[in-house]
Amino acid sequence: MPTSCSRQCRVEFWQRVRAGSVPGRAAVEIGVDKATGRRWFRQAGGVISNGAGPVSGRYLSFAEREEIAVGLAAGESIRSIAARLCRDPSTISREVRRNSTARVGYRAWRAEQKAGERARRPKTAKLAADFHLRSVVQDLLCRRWSPEQIALWLRREFPDDEGMRVSHETIYQSLYVQGRGALRRELTTCLRTGRALRQPQRHTGHRRGRIPGMVNISQRPAEATDRAVPGHWEGDLIIGRNGRSAIGTLVERTTRFCLLIHLPHGQHAAAVRDAMIPAINQLPQQLRRSLTWDQGREMMLHTQISTAADIDIYFCDPHSPWQRGTNENTNGLLRQFFPKGTDLAQHTPEHLAHIAHLLNTRPRKTLGVRTPAEALNDLLSAPPPHTPDVATTG
Repeated sequence: MPTSCSRQCRVEFWQRVRAGSVPGRAAVEIGVDKATGRRWFRQAGGVISNGAGPVSGRYLSFAEREEIAVGLAAGESIRSIAARLCRDPSTISREVRRNSTARVGYRAWRAEQKAGERARRPKTAKLAADFHLRSVVQDLLCRRWSPEQIALWLRREFPDDEGMRVSHETIYQSLYVQGRGALRRELTTCLRTGRALRQPQRHTGHRRGRIPGMVNISQRPAEATDRAVPGHWEGDLIIGRNGRSAIGTLVERTTRFCLLIHLPHGQHAAAVRDAMIPAINQLPQQLRRSLTWDQGREMMLHTQISTAADIDIYFCDPHSPWQRGTNENTNGLLRQFFPKGTDLAQHTPEHLAHIAHLLNTRPRKTLGVRTPAEALNDLLSAPPPHTPDVATTG
């Protein structure tokens, strides 16, 4: 089999075309017949293709595949071949496993051809090509399974059948990506988020810098973690439509008692400071032990809040909402009253107090069917712990 159809050959062809050669002449110059060169040009739509760019060092070249074939024929080990080619042994092992046949073993030209076929785009989505697999995935989505749960279950149920495996990312792409919609689009409502469009993840690199002087949650007292002592709070903002309005939320970790903070002047650091200080100062001193927040820019003035309200403030690690699990759960409950995409500036302080009262007088399973208000009242009305007298000796 000639090597004229290798990827490297096509790279050289397009380099010459971009340099000004006509397709037929470029084909002849690299040792390919004119008809092949014209076909490549025609398949690219009659325009200069950028698809056959320089071969990345990440991928094996045809020359390397020839070295692998020669080494295997000489009885050389995978590790020896890998060392000679400066490649990882797993790369060579995977290459041989993918492209060997029982009858003729490993052949360089055949491996190059199969690599080109695998690299060809666009590809038919796996879920679009396999009716049985698609039916199973759709049925499990309708049962409110997540794509990751489906992928793991398929791997467990069909350990020897690669055709019945699919990654969770493939399922997401089949739901969301135009042109790969092998699954019915309405199945997005079966996902936990229920979103019709996929949301991009935020990355740490998009943040605008650290908050000066912040103290990490790892330094928070152990008593706050086990909820044994009241007075440790978690805080956050609920954001309104287009990010233009917000409501502050404070939740006490032991009793789940909630305070809602009115932010009529926006959610910038000064506005949050001016609203939070009086809200915290209304609490008894024994309920002002600590406050845990995420690394939002609204807390840039946290040292002023800490000093004026006499409360220690700690910050969670980036992208770690579980470190404020009580607050996250409470914000989810509050969305029943403040739906996403609504203007939160329309709510008055009186209305916020009413909503907080509704939440604080709702029985909670985690509190033994007591309400947060009852749990807080029990703590405040309990007598102080008895300290036994120390016997003295004369």
